[in-house]
Amino acid sequence: MSVVFAITFGLLGLAALLTLLRIVRGPRTLDRILAVDVLVILMVAGTAVGMAMSSRGIYIALIVVVALLGFVGTISVVRLVERREEYR
Repeated sequence: MSVVFAITFGLLGLAALLTLLRIVRGPRTLDRILAVDVLVILMVAGTAVGMAMSSRGIYIALIVVVALLGFVGTISVVRLVERREEYR
């Protein structure tokens, strides 16, 4: 079973590297915001996999809070960017 966890962490790491590449090279601001949201989701997924690997559910509240903050933060920033681009 540890091979599955190693493969999962490897794929999550690869996805995080590709997401960081999108943050750096993103042509528009909204692309970068979406990439940051994906990075938050990848961190939540990594925490969930680590929790499954250790067979302890002590971080479930952390997962819920980080996912909620990521969602609310993304929505807030997107609204801000849309309002700024309306005036241009």
